[in-house]
Order: sequence, then C-alpha cells, then structure tokens
Amino acid sequence: MTEKKRRLPHMPQVGLRAQEQVRSFGVALATPTGPGEALLGRAASPWVRLLPYGVALALVATLLPVTITVFVNDYQVNGALAGALATAQTAPLLLAVTRPLQAWWVIFAADVFGGFVLLGADSVDGRPWPWTAMVVVGYLALMLALGLRESRRALLGVWLVTGAAGAVFEIVSPHRAGGITVLLFVLSGVVLLLTSTLRGRGEAERRLVEQETISEAERARRTLLEERTRIARELHDVVAHHMSVITVQADSAPYRIPELPDAAREEFASIASGARESLAEMRRLLVVLRSDGTEGERAPQPGLDRVQQLVEATVRAGVPAELSLAADLGELPPAVDLSAYRIVQEALANVVRHAPGATTRVSVRGDGEGWLNILVVNGPAAERTSPLEPGTGTGHGLVGMRERVRLTGGSLDTGPLPDGGFRVAARLPTRTTDS
Repeated sequence: MTEKKRRLPHMPQVGLRAQEQVRSFGVALATPTGPGEALLGRAASPWVRLLPYGVALALVATLLPVTITVFVNDYQVNGALAGALATAQTAPLLLAVTRPLQAWWVIFAADVFGGFVLLGADSVDGRPWPWTAMVVVGYLALMLALGLRESRRALLGVWLVTGAAGAVFEIVSPHRAGGITVLLFVLSGVVLLLTSTLRGRGEAERRLVEQETISEAERARRTLLEERTRIARELHDVVAHHMSVITVQADSAPYRIPELPDAAREEFASIASGARESLAEMRRLLVVLRSDGTEGERAPQPGLDRVQQLVEATVRAGVPAELSLAADLGELPPAVDLSAYRIVQEALANVVRHAPGATTRVSVRGDGEGWLNILVVNGPAAERTSPLEPGTGTGHGLVGMRERVRLTGGSLDTGPLPDGGFRVAARLPTRTTDS
C-alpha cells in the first residue's frame, strides 16, 4: 500500500505528458505544408517530422514482399512481372511523403494495370479482384497523404477516377469483381474527407493566429499613437503655456517698467528670443508626436551653423563659455549635423543646470580622416553658487547623447574630471556609408 500511495501522485503527470504529446502531434498533423515539403515538415519535434518517412518505409518494406508472394503463389503470375508490378504499386509510397499527387498517378496506373494482368491470370476465381488486399492498404495510405496536401478539387477528382476505374472493372467482369471495388471507393472517400477536414481546420487555425498577430500589432500601434498624442497634449497644455507666458512677460517688461536699464532690456530681449526658439522647437516636436513623425521632418533642423548662438545664450545665462569652431568642416550629413548640434546643446544645458558659473570650452573640429570631434569641457562650479536644479538629474541627457551617437555610428566619452568639472567628447563620422 505504501508503494502504491507513493506512486499515485506521479500518474497525473504522466497522463499530462501523454496528452501534450498527442495534442502536439495533432497540431502538426493539421498544419498544412507547401508543395515539395514533407508531410508534418513543420512540426516542432524532429521525431514527428521523421514519422512520415518511417511509416512509408515500413509500408513499402511490408507490402512489397507480401505483394510479390501473393501474385506468384495465389494468382500464378510470372515472377519477373510480379516483382515489377509489386514495386510499381508500393515503392511510390516513399514519394508520397513529399509529392503525393505524383505518387498517386504512378500507383493508380500500376493498380489498374495489375487488375488487367490478374484478369488473364490463372486462379483468379474466388480471390479479390481487381484490387488485392495489399492494394487496398497501400491505396488508403496514399489517400491519407493526398488529403493532407492537395486541394479539395484534386481530392474530388482522385476519388471520382478511383470510382470510375472500379466501375470499368465491374463492367468488364462483373462475376469476378465482387464488392472490393465498392469497398475501396467508400473507404478512400472516407479517408479523403477526414484528412481534408483536418487540413481545413489546421488552415483555419493558422489564419486565425495570423489575424490575431496582425490585430495585436495594430493594437500596439494604436496604443503607441494614443500615448504619443497624450504626451503631445500634455506638452502643449503645460510646457507650451508657461513658455508663452515667459515670452509675453519678457517682451512686455520694458513697457511695464519704464525706468528699466538698457542692460536689463537686452537681458529681457534675450530671454524672449530664447523662449520663442524653445516654442518653435516644441511645435516641431508636437508635429512629430501627432503625425507619426513624417510631417515634422519637413521643418528645418538646426545644425552646427547655430552653435555660435548656443554659446552666446550660455554666456548670457552666466556661464563663461568659449567656442572653437573649425571653418573647413565641409558639408556634413544632415543626421550628423543635427546630432552634433544636439550634443553641444545638451552639454551646455547640463553646465547651466548643474555647474552654473563654471568656465566652459567648446571645440568642434574635423580630424581630416572622415571624423568630426566634439569636445565640451567645463570646470567646477563657481564658489558660493548652487546648481539651478539640485538633485533632479535624471541622466536622460546623456542617454540621448549616446543614442544619437550610436545611430550615426560614432562614439561618446563622458565623465567627471579630477578638478570637479565634467567632460563630453563625441566622435561622429562626416561621411555616411551611402556616400
């Protein structure tokens, strides 16, 4: 009793494994295959893929010698003719694994020819004619392969031709035919119907899976578009509103404060200009987010020709910055030109946010070997000056730099310096692979 109790919990697991194997075989059997492809050729298990070959080989190895023996001993057919006829009726079953319709033509012709050979042979009376038992077994196996591969129109044609051949033999010798022609006609029809139904179910399941995959991709795309629209709406409602307020206040400050010094007027004008530029950048971003990114690309993108303006705006923000921009850079690819501008922009923005007042050097030069070198180095923050955004660094700026460099095929090196400053060094190709 103890031994039986210990084994009982394992029995359901064995049953589940067997059910999974049977279900896997059923799925493989119902999965349609293409012309020239072996039956069950798309099964996951290699053993299942080899199964049709094994079954066909076993059938040929069994039916071939039995057919020869029956022809020679029971029907008194010549040995050479019996061997050739038996080979033609059984060997093409190996071809049926990959090309069942071609195999059917050979086997059907051999079966019909064998029926006429047996008609003139001795000792036919009282024995199956025109189809022997071996012919019935091999033919039904062939119908199984046909039903899993060919179209319903082809299967209907095969079945009607089989019935027509049996009817001809019934007319030629009705007292010898018996009921085996009707039996083969009925059994072949049943096998073709069952296998065709199984194949149709597999095709329906495959189409359903494809449709579900397409629907899932469409749902994911719709979700992405909805999320981008939501982000665009939030940017417009929150950030764009505040930037517009800053622009209006900066433009109206000289009129609202008559005694404002000239230096302050210039500072307010610079603030208004920067705010308007930010609003223009945000409008381009909103267009990209709301229109799959196609319309936004039509807007002109900034490049290295505007780096001087970036540095001047940084100086006005209180960061002493110097720019060294080579004049012989030539015509850069648009992606490289934009990426270089964005890298310098993000590096200077990080200095303003995290190291205000730090001395900064910006260098943009070509090395003459097809590479553009960008270097932004800042020293430590000025004394008794706190960062504008203490403790809020998310690292998204550096991530964006790395992504732009990776997309253009360049390299990026960032990190702190021993004196407390920071260094951003990027290397971008000045020629694309297409040029």
